[in-house]
Amino acid sequence: MDKHLKRLKLSAIVPLILIFVMLMVEVLRQTLSLDLAMLGVHPRHADGVVGILTHIFVHSSWRHLMVNSLPLFFLAWCLNYFYKDWSFLIFGVVWVLTGALTFVIGRDGWHVGASGIIYALLAFLFFSGLVNWTKPMVAASLLIVFLYGGMVWGITPYFVEGDVSWEGHLAGFLSGMVAVLFFHAKSDYAKEPERHYDDAEDEALYEKWVESLKPATDKTDGGTKPNEPREDAKPQVDAKPEGEPADAADSQSKVH
Repeated sequence: MDKHLKRLKLSAIVPLILIFVMLMVEVLRQTLSLDLAMLGVHPRHADGVVGILTHIFVHSSWRHLMVNSLPLFFLAWCLNYFYKDWSFLIFGVVWVLTGALTFVIGRDGWHVGASGIIYALLAFLFFSGLVNWTKPMVAASLLIVFLYGGMVWGITPYFVEGDVSWEGHLAGFLSGMVAVLFFHAKSDYAKEPERHYDDAEDEALYEKWVESLKPATDKTDGGTKPNEPREDAKPQVDAKPEGEPADAADSQSKVH
């Protein structure tokens, strides 16, 4: 339990740092009245290429940042916990792939915010849990569906407001599904490979198991069971008190 608790705590450090950086960027933007839109993705324009790497740090408002912060923290936390040794690589892959796909399929304009990464992590964690099919990862998948399942409607233009980048959401969701193909088995909680035994080993294990089920009382000296009376055993009789005369009627001992 202590080991898992420690791992939970350590898994939260990187997501907290990431959100802190995003918070500081928004503070600077608001305080200095900076226009940081050029750090977003501008699809199919040369000035928007850099946004493939920087778009997640820029948000349009405090509300936009707050809406993204909690799901980003939780999903990145889950990623670090289940994919401890691979989380940085997975996060980097979906980060770049989301930005690149947004650059290709996005509408003309500046696409900013971390929502694309959120959709990427959501898709990756959900589908990797189903593919691995282990209890911890399936439980995480079900929890993600319960908390954020309604977000799936955000990958279409029909359920979002006009200024929301549904293309970024779709790009992130597709990026997460692509990452599942390459990284789903890298988790410490992934399905272990099945062990295969040959017939001779199976038979030996079975015989050993059957032998262990036999009670030790079946084997006694002389081949008799411990609860069976011996043939040469003499019956126990009641002794007559001293001085009492014995008559013919009492000449036979009474056996209890």
